[in-house]
Amino acid sequence: MRAVLTWRDKVEQCIYDLAFKPDGTQLILAAGNRLLVYDTSDGTLLQPLKGHKDTVYCVAYAKDGKRFASGSADKSVIIWTSKLEGILKYTHNDSIQCVSYNPVTHQLASCSSSDFGLWSPEQKSVTKYKSSSKITCCSWTNDGQYLALGMFNGVISIRNKNGEEKVKIERPGGSLSPIWSICWNPSREDHNDILAVADWGQKLSFYQLSGKQIMRERSLNFDPCCVSYFTKGEYILLGGSDKQVSLFTKDGVRLGTVGEQNSWVWTCRVKPDSNYVVVGCQDGTISFYQLIFSTVHGLYKDRYAYRDSMTDVIVQHLITEQKVRIKCKELVKKIAIYKNRLAIQLPEKILIYELYSSDSSDMHYRVKEKMVKKFECNLLVVCSNHIILCQEKRLQCLSFSGVKEREWQMESLIRYIKVIGGPPGREGLLVGLKNGQILKIFVDNLFAIVLLKQATAVRCLDMSASRNKLAVVDENDTCLVYDVHTKELLFQSAPMYQYLDRKMFKEAYQIACLGVTDTDWRELAMEALEGLEFETAKKAFTRVQDLRYLELISSIEERKKRGETNNDLFLADVFSYQGKFHEAAKLYKKSGHENLALDMYTDLRMFEYAKDFLGSGDPKETKMLITKQADWARNINEPKAAVEMYISAGEHVKAIELSGDHGWVDMLIDIARKLDKAEREPLLLCAHYFKKLDNPGYAAETYLKMGDLKSLVQLHVETQCWDEAFALGEKHPEFKDDIYVPYAQWLAENDRFEEAQKAFHKAGRQGEAVRVLEQLTHNAVVESRFNDAAYYYWMLSMQCLEIAQADPAQQDLMVGKFHHFQHLAELYHGYHAIQRYTEEPFSFHLPETLFNISRFLLHSLTKDTPLGISKVNTLFTLAKQSKALGAYKLARHAYDKLQGLKIPARFQKSIELGSLTIRSKPFHDSEELVPLCYRCSTNNPLLNNLGTVCINCRQPFVFSASSYEVLHLVEFYLEEGITDEEAVSLIDLEAPRHKRENKWQEVTSSNAQMLRLEETQDSTGDDDPFTAKLSFEQGGSEFVPIVVSRSVLRSMSRRDVLIKRWPPPLRWQYFRSLLPDAPITMCPSCFQMFHSEDYELLVLQHTCCPYCRRRIDDSGP
Repeated sequence: MRAVLTWRDKVEQCIYDLAFKPDGTQLILAAGNRLLVYDTSDGTLLQPLKGHKDTVYCVAYAKDGKRFASGSADKSVIIWTSKLEGILKYTHNDSIQCVSYNPVTHQLASCSSSDFGLWSPEQKSVTKYKSSSKITCCSWTNDGQYLALGMFNGVISIRNKNGEEKVKIERPGGSLSPIWSICWNPSREDHNDILAVADWGQKLSFYQLSGKQIMRERSLNFDPCCVSYFTKGEYILLGGSDKQVSLFTKDGVRLGTVGEQNSWVWTCRVKPDSNYVVVGCQDGTISFYQLIFSTVHGLYKDRYAYRDSMTDVIVQHLITEQKVRIKCKELVKKIAIYKNRLAIQLPEKILIYELYSSDSSDMHYRVKEKMVKKFECNLLVVCSNHIILCQEKRLQCLSFSGVKEREWQMESLIRYIKVIGGPPGREGLLVGLKNGQILKIFVDNLFAIVLLKQATAVRCLDMSASRNKLAVVDENDTCLVYDVHTKELLFQSAPMYQYLDRKMFKEAYQIACLGVTDTDWRELAMEALEGLEFETAKKAFTRVQDLRYLELISSIEERKKRGETNNDLFLADVFSYQGKFHEAAKLYKKSGHENLALDMYTDLRMFEYAKDFLGSGDPKETKMLITKQADWARNINEPKAAVEMYISAGEHVKAIELSGDHGWVDMLIDIARKLDKAEREPLLLCAHYFKKLDNPGYAAETYLKMGDLKSLVQLHVETQCWDEAFALGEKHPEFKDDIYVPYAQWLAENDRFEEAQKAFHKAGRQGEAVRVLEQLTHNAVVESRFNDAAYYYWMLSMQCLEIAQADPAQQDLMVGKFHHFQHLAELYHGYHAIQRYTEEPFSFHLPETLFNISRFLLHSLTKDTPLGISKVNTLFTLAKQSKALGAYKLARHAYDKLQGLKIPARFQKSIELGSLTIRSKPFHDSEELVPLCYRCSTNNPLLNNLGTVCINCRQPFVFSASSYEVLHLVEFYLEEGITDEEAVSLIDLEAPRHKRENKWQEVTSSNAQMLRLEETQDSTGDDDPFTAKLSFEQGGSEFVPIVVSRSVLRSMSRRDVLIKRWPPPLRWQYFRSLLPDAPITMCPSCFQMFHSEDYELLVLQHTCCPYCRRRIDDSGP
């Protein structure tokens, strides 16, 4: 082992501590009140760090390399980042003596004269623990579970991560032997944690985690200041008051001196995973050494002995591969092996071993002799009975007992010795000298025999088994073979190169066949190949088994057979195989095959060279080259570079695909905005990725740029941006279906069926609109939402009317459905009140209203009863309201009808009680409740067998849609030939007619004052023409409608006429109010009639028509 100084520097202050960055690139020194950061490669001072106000005593780097810490006499600890920035500072009560990072959790232990603290990156505070003595050093175990503290009173305290003491080790010297440095062995191979302890009792000791002392305690004869292990724990460095750094084995065996200094060594460390050592001294010297461990070994036939771990010898049988380890426990300096003998030189003695038996496979050695004496020698050789020592020019032969028997003095330095055999005690030696002389010596002969002398120094030599030839390796690594008897040089490896220099490949091959190394064969093969001597090259490559070049030669020979004769092209292929790419490219260009050069560069990913080769050539070639470069960047997982190259090559589609697959929206935006609107394919691809990456705004921008409105509509629909879609639909009606149909489907999926129905309707999808409405209606009935059911049936009827309007083929069917749905809407609208009355505890309707509704329903339910409408509920309501209003006869009839129906249990008791109590009432109905026909003035029974028409004139009654009273309206029809428009214009004329005038006359006499009513008639004496038409003979079985002429229309007032303006194919309906002073309001949307007061109240309550839900601010139906 020897130490080579790599670099040295000196500062003004003492170097108390140092630490390496875990990757070994930087060195942190504690010098004075500063930290100095050095580059370990050349010793350059990178940066001084100022943060402490007093001397820095200690520094430590975290295992992860992210931060390091320093402690100072100013009582503070500073945490620094790997970027040399201070990030945290905390203090103790006394000066900081040492710091150490946990190798696993990166927890920092900082120790002062009176306490120690634990800090971790996760916690904000420092946990501190008191100490009974000054702490001088600390060290964490490999697993980070325990912290050892060395103290000034000679005690070692082992604590867990929480600061609790687990083991206490008391050194024999006590306070007279302060613990100055400790370090745990970092080896992962040892199952036990071993702590090295150096104290100022001048001892080096070793302890286990349990506190048990192991191995022998070593006396140092100096005060140690620092102890540290190599990365793998195989060696220990120790420095101190002896002004040098010593290297020890992990067992404490001293191996040698690393470097002698001029002052105390306060700190020494090993660069991580290397053999470099740095030393810091009292005088400020920093020395950086490289330790070189030379190979110590010996070889005899099939046995090879070598040094391991500096103190062990391993003997290996090269055939059986058996190994045996001999532990010497001291530094092994030299090894020699011969037959059954093994000699090992140690610092103070030489051990001679012999095999137990003569068995060729025996590997058991035992000590034969011990030569206890310090020998200084360059070379060591063992024979059967002697030891041969070489000291520069002198050879000494010693017996195993240490007696010098002979000595030989040479002319020059001895470079090599080899035992070539012979009888025991008379062995022969070959000796090679630096001056080129080769001698033969016999152990029992004082005279050396000169075999020959050559011009160059000898490095190694051997003799053939026949003793006729001598092989020598000189200092130029040339092997020379001589004839021992004639001294003639038979051959050497060097002449082959001389033939190669002259391009004489066949002769060189002949020399190589005499025996050269594989390297020489390869050199021959390459030279022959470059010289296009393919036959010789093939033989040489076959010798080294290089199939790759053999395939090349085979392909060139095939091409030559096909008639190719361009040697430049062949040589270019050879150069490309050899890695001489620029030479190959020049030859390709010279032979007119530039494309091959480009292919070569692109296959090798040498795109910059390819561009230089192209120069300002064909743009297509340049584009192709950039595309290939982008493909390669993509394959090696550098997609961003690939995208930029694709863009520069104009390969926008590939750039877009790559950006989209990696989710780079910003890059896609740049590409989309730079593209011309005519480039539809890449723009569409951009839009596709924008949608995929949830950036619909940029997709919309792209579609607008292209003018692709249909795709824009689809985008708005897919992203459910309905407002934008509707705005686009307003400007471009052709996309109406593309917007409203999916909108309606979306509404339906989200249970917004009413809006969905309207959207389907708006989109012109009447079938879907009707189906949605039918489903809505059915659901409303099943869920007993009869008000909603009435509304949906009304909507259904109006949609049927629209279908009839649009499709003449379905007109009759749809008109029939219209009337059916209108009828159902009226029934459910009325039944809503009945259902609420029977199901809810409080009634929201007047008794008269419930009475009228139940009568209306019974009159209307002459055939099938619609789903959800209960006759029991209707009759029960009628019975109770009839009894309450005095219609006892009708009530008794209703109770009788109920007896024939299946009555729910909740009504049973009430109906039975009502049936009994009604018997006590008169068998007649109150006359106030009897309905009047306003056409013929006939009183109609409360229960009418004909339904909702007059029993006399068969005129249909018109009911209020709120109170269900019979309204004073009579429907009339127009004469043939009168159109609706003409009728309206005639009514609007309001021709004046003479009316009866009633005048009050005041008469005064002497006794009294009187008022007298006088009647005057018009001159014609005729009544109102419409009133005249109301006359009807009682007893007619058929309904005779009122048909009016133009003159009658002209006589009407538009205040008295209500018109249901149905759209085609329905005809308008005309109604005349016979009591103009009792105003009636008709909803302009559903054409339902109401007493004006009722309608206004309902509109105030619901802000819409109670029947069709038309809002009051809507314009028209």
